[in-house]
Amino acid sequence: MTAATVTHTAPGTVTGPGADPCADVVTFADLAQWERQLSSAGTCAHPVRLRGRIDAIDLATGEAAPVYDTAGEPGGVLHVACGNRRESACPACSQVYKRDARQLVRAGLAGGKGVPESVAAHPCVFATLTVPSFGPVHARRMRGKTVLPCRPRRDAKQRRCPHGRDISCPARHAGEDPRLGRPLCPDCYDYQAAVLFNFHAGDLWRRFTTYLPRHLARLAGVTGRQLRNDLRIRYVKVAEYQARGVVHFHAVIRLDAPGDGYAPPPARYTAALLCDAIALAARAVRLDAPTGRGPRIRLGFGRELDCRPIGRDSLAASGQPLDAGAVANYIAKYAAKSAGVPGLPDARIRHLSEIAALRCPAHHKRMAATAWDLGARDATGDPRLRHWAHMLGYGGHFLTKSRRYSVTFGQLRRARAEHRRRQRWPDGERDPWGRPLDDTVVLILKSWRYAGTGYTSRTPGAELALASADMARGH
Repeated sequence: MTAATVTHTAPGTVTGPGADPCADVVTFADLAQWERQLSSAGTCAHPVRLRGRIDAIDLATGEAAPVYDTAGEPGGVLHVACGNRRESACPACSQVYKRDARQLVRAGLAGGKGVPESVAAHPCVFATLTVPSFGPVHARRMRGKTVLPCRPRRDAKQRRCPHGRDISCPARHAGEDPRLGRPLCPDCYDYQAAVLFNFHAGDLWRRFTTYLPRHLARLAGVTGRQLRNDLRIRYVKVAEYQARGVVHFHAVIRLDAPGDGYAPPPARYTAALLCDAIALAARAVRLDAPTGRGPRIRLGFGRELDCRPIGRDSLAASGQPLDAGAVANYIAKYAAKSAGVPGLPDARIRHLSEIAALRCPAHHKRMAATAWDLGARDATGDPRLRHWAHMLGYGGHFLTKSRRYSVTFGQLRRARAEHRRRQRWPDGERDPWGRPLDDTVVLILKSWRYAGTGYTSRTPGAELALASADMARGH
């Protein structure tokens, strides 16, 4: 009986008369092996290729036995998921990250994953720390469900900027209008301050977390030492890019009693008191950023602050209930996103000429060029500004949390790996000698070498694997 086969033609392969009919033939057994490896990599778009093996050594006798070798895999490599957070880079891995982020946030609001459900009764708010204005830009303003004019001006004297440009806009922008976030006068827009705000956004947040307990103690009428004896502030925050290319923060902030448990704080510390303290701390944050060529630029959060207690009685800006599920979904949605600007690269910019060749909006190209210029020695001299020019100056983590807010990403990954291990070995994993696997009896040696990233055309069935991954992501 002849096994059914599929002929795989790699790019550049000679076909037609005179070609080798057995040049690259893939059997259904090979396809099944590819599907198994593709599933283990989570249909990753750009998997990491590894070569190596796993061996077991009996500690009592010194006998060695092979456990696994990549020589038996298609192409002689093992594909491991890249784990990229960004949806634009790897949709499959970003979905895993997004689901983990949702579980992380939700556990700190409603319990689960080792967190008691009693945390749902703790004082907890959802706060948005906004960004100051760096110049007039096109914006979509709403009043309820009604879209308002962008920048209406009745006075003719106010419609012209010092550069003679009309800075009024009577348009009612749609949600996907490409003009959103673009400055009405690029010469009036403070690109240096915008890039430096992105660059120092993490420092501004750290100062905010320093000032918050001070203002909370003052509003509660206690000393800082008494506040530390009464409660701890837990939080999780996510950074979101606005249409103008500047990040702002959404944060869930909760009050707990001190200790490793999740006991509630004293009753006098309410969600309303926490909202007042957040507003005072956000206004107090100031940072003087050096520019090198001129005076320092003073940075701080915007005057607008949205702070709402979390509960079904509270409503979000959309009018929907602001409960644990809604907040978790909202934060997880932005945890997997990047700048979202078409034409901006995902990798670092290595030379100034790459910025000139970018096919992105002129506004964001100018922000990238400003970040590059600020990284020069005669400016700030900080090379990190050039490292993060493709991110418009922002190089911080997109999702961070305090230590005891809830479960960690590492715990979620370990739990998922343990679940898959139980699925594969329902009766328990065994060593090569048929005994239950025990680290005190058998020593496991792993040896891996990096072999590249992504699929290769030289690997049999690469196109079929890519097509299968694309269909799995679409499903």
